[in-house]
Amino acid sequence: MVHDSTDNPDDARARKSRRGMAPDGPPQEIQQETAPPDLDPASASGDDEDDARLPDILEESGAVGEGPLATGHEAIERAVRLAPTSPGVYRMLNANSDVLYVGKAKNVKKRLSSYARQSAPLPARILRMIAATVTVEIVSTNTETEALLLEANLIKQLRPRFNVQLRDDKSFPYILITGDHWAPQILKHRGAQTRPGRYFGPFASAGAVNRTITALQRAFLIRSCTDSFFESRTRPCLLYQIRRCAGPCTREIDFPGYTTLVREATDFLSGKSHAVKQELAGEMEKAAGELEFERAALYRDRLAALSAIQSQQGINPRTVEEADVFAIHQEGGFSCVEVFFFRTGQNWGNRAYFPRAEKTFTPEEVLGSFLAQFYDDKPPPRNILVSHEIEESELLANALSIKAGHKIEVTTPKRGEKKELVTHALTNAREALGRKLADTATQSRLLDAIATTLGLPHAPKRIEVYDNSHIQGTNAVGAMIVAGPDGFVKNQYRKFNIRSEGITPGDDFAMMREVLERRFKRLINPPEEGAAKENIKAKDDDFPQWPDLVIIDGGRGQLNAVREIFANLGLTQVSLMSVAKGPDRDAGRETLFMPEREAIKLEPRDPVLYFIQRLRDEAHRFVIGSHRKLRKKDIREAGLQEIPGIGPSRKRALLHHFGTLKEIERASIADLGKVPGVSAESARRIFEYFHPQPG
Repeated sequence: MVHDSTDNPDDARARKSRRGMAPDGPPQEIQQETAPPDLDPASASGDDEDDARLPDILEESGAVGEGPLATGHEAIERAVRLAPTSPGVYRMLNANSDVLYVGKAKNVKKRLSSYARQSAPLPARILRMIAATVTVEIVSTNTETEALLLEANLIKQLRPRFNVQLRDDKSFPYILITGDHWAPQILKHRGAQTRPGRYFGPFASAGAVNRTITALQRAFLIRSCTDSFFESRTRPCLLYQIRRCAGPCTREIDFPGYTTLVREATDFLSGKSHAVKQELAGEMEKAAGELEFERAALYRDRLAALSAIQSQQGINPRTVEEADVFAIHQEGGFSCVEVFFFRTGQNWGNRAYFPRAEKTFTPEEVLGSFLAQFYDDKPPPRNILVSHEIEESELLANALSIKAGHKIEVTTPKRGEKKELVTHALTNAREALGRKLADTATQSRLLDAIATTLGLPHAPKRIEVYDNSHIQGTNAVGAMIVAGPDGFVKNQYRKFNIRSEGITPGDDFAMMREVLERRFKRLINPPEEGAAKENIKAKDDDFPQWPDLVIIDGGRGQLNAVREIFANLGLTQVSLMSVAKGPDRDAGRETLFMPEREAIKLEPRDPVLYFIQRLRDEAHRFVIGSHRKLRKKDIREAGLQEIPGIGPSRKRALLHHFGTLKEIERASIADLGKVPGVSAESARRIFEYFHPQPG
């Protein structure tokens, strides 16, 4: 979808209002890593791709833990007597006031009556839900369309056990060509679309956006640098030298020429790719005819970059201008929904989702609920193509049309190119679920093997790995990463800014003590509000909050120190292990230590050892990244005064030469030495200040 930031000025407020229908939890003391809403692709690292976990299979059998069926019928009958005959949304709650199910109805009284009839033949899933119900809450709406939108919002907020749940609702990245500068910038954008400019998307992943932006820079030479960097330039940067920017910062190209490049890029992203390529081909032939072969080669390279973009996009439909394609495949009790995004006649990527649903749900039921939740906070395209007939497709289309302000169609194509797109998506859904099931099986075998190797009572469902990072005690930060049956669980990662003032700089034991005490005291004695939020998270993800195994980096000394911390906290059910690096820090020669056991040495090619290495390396990656973010923030706040030998004069010279502190940080020692007044020794000190070796 392509639009200006001024098209929908109330979108952000509307989304905030919808999210506000359910109460938000209190802020946690432990910080969680979040992505910045506005990213510069020239400087930001690649974002993580979709790494959704396969949900636990919800079996038909097995009690939910509540009373007999008659109690549930009685609770629903009480609600029926007070229920309205108008449209609305109802919530079924258990004895702990946990929401079990959220449903909508055109006639709430009639719908609840169907649950209250004891002689009605109902699926086992519905009977278990009724047996668990002690209270029913009802919200009336003006129309059934409003009820559908409210239902989707509440399901995403409350994550009821008996509903289909869209578990991964990360925002999608867009390409933004800014409109608040005479020389527009191209960048990747997430979040509220409040900055003036043209937005193109959504793209399925950050990788797809980054690849497209890189190719667009080669094709249209649009700048990607920030405005502050742009304004400070006195000579073109490296991107100009490698022909990925036209150099408007130093007027290597005039305003009309740069405006033409921006128009061509906008036309290409708006679906006029054929016209743009024809125009470039004409310019290339004209330049060749005038014997200006260097200019002709430039147009040739730009055409090649455009062809690269379209070749990366795979299928590009001929008759479908704007559509999202959804296909669902079920196997082994799991569901996979594959989504393809087509905008301006181009394929802008695909993503696989694994919604949480009981295995008794049909593909049509899962897909219908999935769609309503998917578009709760995303703008829908004009066409939505689905692989299975949805019972309430017309109602869903009406609801999305009202929300989007233009007509939306939800169809199941039977022939032609649209049918081919759905079939292609269905093939991808089948393959994605197969890969996920295979990965999950491999992970399960590794967890069984680690339990056998370490003598654990059972395969761990939650493994926590801890590490800390600092430079001579400054900007100290600790981190926890989490792994489970489906690999790394990144929404459970946490970082801890070390707060204790009495810690001796570089005292790793004291830092680890603070991290572990803060982590486990919160689990043992959570604050009242914090406990509520922890319970919500546990219910949301069906993922245990208590670890079965804790891994730390270090040898026997670190292990004994952590054992003492655990003893003081009264932790006796959590297994503990430390991983000591091998001689010369060689991977594959690590030693494993566990309490009251001899050291464990595994063969270098042992899969269990490789798995433990992956866990330790992921913790190291995460804590180093957290430390660098903290240090960069501290450096930006402190400026350059902390570097020995760098006074105000040299600071001004550096900033005048490089423009920004970020560019000074990126510079090599040779580049720093070219600044007037900066000697070779000063250049070395500046470089080492920005590029220390974390300890």
